[in-house]
Amino acid sequence: MNITINDELRSFVDPLTDIEYAALERSLLAEGCRDALVLWGDVLIDGHNRYEICRKHGIEFRTVQNQSFKSLEDVMLWMIDNHLARRSVSDFQRGVLALRKKEIVAARKTDAPAVEEGDKNAPADDGSPPWNTREEVARAARVSSNTISQIERIQKTATPQLREAVRQGTISINAAANVAQLPESVQIAAVAGGRKELQQAARQVREQKMASRPRKEAPPPEEGVDEVTALRAQVAALKDRVASLLTENEVLKQRLAASGAQDA
Repeated sequence: MNITINDELRSFVDPLTDIEYAALERSLLAEGCRDALVLWGDVLIDGHNRYEICRKHGIEFRTVQNQSFKSLEDVMLWMIDNHLARRSVSDFQRGVLALRKKEIVAARKTDAPAVEEGDKNAPADDGSPPWNTREEVARAARVSSNTISQIERIQKTATPQLREAVRQGTISINAAANVAQLPESVQIAAVAGGRKELQQAARQVREQKMASRPRKEAPPPEEGVDEVTALRAQVAALKDRVASLLTENEVLKQRLAASGAQDA
């Protein structure tokens, strides 16, 4: 059987960790490959890790065909939706996938011919989001709009080493978005230094941002109003002081009276 691996499609599959890969390998060795691999023609579109392990150990597997796709982009969108629905996919990977889907949908709309009103051959609306805003992408990825902005920054300016550190959970999305603003050499050095070095780099960026922000000046007080407020505060403070002195005076009187009674 001729099965083709498309590298672009393969990139949509988040690599398994060593622990996850070992667990899947043990399961396939013990129980065989129970779920069929999904093909589009001879292209593998679902089951990449299982296919790799089965070939490695000579484990038999089944395949099923999905011929509902008209183009490679259709396959991409199908794979993205499959992965977005999985609980095991991290917030970072869901954000990356949702942003990729936005790119594909936007490109398809740009390339599509104009449709005249009432055209019976116009494609039906599938009810999917228009993917025009960051909020729509965030909802699809089940993260906040701010998180999507941070993932966009990581995708654009982070080094491959830093992106891999985020994928593995060595650094949070928020911290990585800060580190991604540093020069590439600094990013690489921070990743090489491990979790503590990455956290320190992120903290330094945050502190620099805070220091560079202009301080907000308090609005000038209204003439006359501020003086009245200050006088009222002084009067209240004096009243509190008088009450305290009266209390202290009463306590001293009681102590003197008690002392006199003991001397008698």
